[in-house]
Amino acid sequence: MESLPKVESRSFIRLGFVPLNDCAPVAVAHELGIFKTYGLNVRLSRQPGWATVRDMLSYGELDAAQSIAGLAFYLALGLNKLRREIAVPLVLSAHGNAITLSNEFPPDQIGRGEGLTAHLAQKWKKNRPFTLAAAHRFSSHHLLLQGWLRRHGLQPGRDAEIVFLPPPLMPRNLAAGHIDGYCVGEPWNSESILQGYGWCPATSAELSTGHPEKVLLVTGEFVNERRDDCIALGAALLHACRLCQDPGFRNELISILARPAYTGCSLATLRNSLGPVFDSGRGEIDASDFHLFYGADLNCPSADKASWFLSGMRSAGLLPETTVAPLTRLYRQDLFRASERLLLPA
Repeated sequence: MESLPKVESRSFIRLGFVPLNDCAPVAVAHELGIFKTYGLNVRLSRQPGWATVRDMLSYGELDAAQSIAGLAFYLALGLNKLRREIAVPLVLSAHGNAITLSNEFPPDQIGRGEGLTAHLAQKWKKNRPFTLAAAHRFSSHHLLLQGWLRRHGLQPGRDAEIVFLPPPLMPRNLAAGHIDGYCVGEPWNSESILQGYGWCPATSAELSTGHPEKVLLVTGEFVNERRDDCIALGAALLHACRLCQDPGFRNELISILARPAYTGCSLATLRNSLGPVFDSGRGEIDASDFHLFYGADLNCPSADKASWFLSGMRSAGLLPETTVAPLTRLYRQDLFRASERLLLPA
């Protein structure tokens, strides 16, 4: 095993995150001193949503972030006209998202979505379009939501309007009637379900089994100028991912995520999606694969994981078919393997 670096030799790392269940590896690494174990001085920066993560990475105000994977392509391809060298040295999680609909849409009529077209044709009386929210245009939530709508006979943009909101704002907008549903990461589906505002027709594990979710996103400057720090950061977070996957650690994980510095949600809300059973608002379902943090090749930033996003973005009309992405320069298996070698035994 490669020797661990010394804390004294390092300046701090600015690491961003968004308050969701899948910020768990970041929270655990910080709260349990895992970053320090790997010789790192990390300063966490909580952000309200993915747009601010994007901007802070773009302008060099963060060195790294827990991120939706789509931002890697957004920045690397210059889709905001501000190209930024970026790298993905680690996949932090898979699954963890769900679709929530307002209780105005009866579960017995909608099912898993198959009854939505008929319900809208017969019952829609509002003087605005049927409106759903996603976390970001280039997020897996948007891709999953578009695929779910098409699967059930609805055309995004024609039969349903999709708007973009920071994850923590979705439950209150659903409760206020500003939107009719959303696709987001937990705990913000459970928040609406347990408060009685909505119910879940489908989880992302059901919509796209095995899909990659959050990644560690690092700037090119961080990789090029502080490569050892980047590798150690990947190892520390991989260590935390392994711990987050352990069922015996789940209660402690829930208590960490409930802190105001992270999600600030109730223990009951967090337990609903991180426990063994998920109350979907239409019955209880097995939640054993609702969130995945570690195992097999889940954490390796491989070309097939990158391709899942590329394919989804093309299907959603977010990328031209001819767009070529530099997958091996973006998804850095070399950095991941170096972090793996540095990983301490369980």
